[in-house]
Amino acid sequence: MQQLEISPDIDFQSETYKDAYSRINAIVIEGEQEAFDNYHRLAELIPDDKEQLVSLAKMESRHKKGFQACGKNLAVTPDMPFAQVFFSELHGNFQKAAAQGKIVTCLLIQSLVIECFAISAYNIYIPVADDFARKITEGVVKDEYLHLNFGEEWLKANFDTVKAELEEANRENLPIVWRMLNAVANDARVLGMEKEALIEDFMISYGEALSNIGFTTRDIMRMSAYGLVAA
Repeated sequence: MQQLEISPDIDFQSETYKDAYSRINAIVIEGEQEAFDNYHRLAELIPDDKEQLVSLAKMESRHKKGFQACGKNLAVTPDMPFAQVFFSELHGNFQKAAAQGKIVTCLLIQSLVIECFAISAYNIYIPVADDFARKITEGVVKDEYLHLNFGEEWLKANFDTVKAELEEANRENLPIVWRMLNAVANDARVLGMEKEALIEDFMISYGEALSNIGFTTRDIMRMSAYGLVAA
């Protein structure tokens, strides 16, 4: 995973930092809320795994509270309306897929796209975070790998029957990730997180997940290209 050296120039109390943080903090809070809701919906769609999925949802709720505490620690009010718009495309696609009973698409959005997005953001953020937020985020990122693992294992076990839908869902949802990264690039930079590092870390996490599920290197390169076109 790519790491950044913490900048001695970051002033966690500056108005510029707090302004950017109000949106970044809101994004991680909303992301955890989206995940909480999505895992509960998946529990309805995959009743055999209900207990595990409800457990994952509870983890996301704890993460949300941790990130809310990070904002309070810096006396920052998260810009939740911004965050809801930020997630709106993925949110809408998940809801549409769930309504159609498309479990595979739902798992790609939540267990692969959102979890890899979160893991990459947290990995890049940890070295440049304030001490309080660093401790919270280090704990959260360990859990996120468990969430990623659930989706990987379920999709791997059903790979032959889900491959075509996964490719279609990837084609529809991966470009959204790049629009999301572009929308937050300036704020992330204020916090010491470079867009290029976020992209690189996401591509590594997402590619590894696709590989673990059963896609070949050629498949992964082709699937990844749908995102890079929009980057």
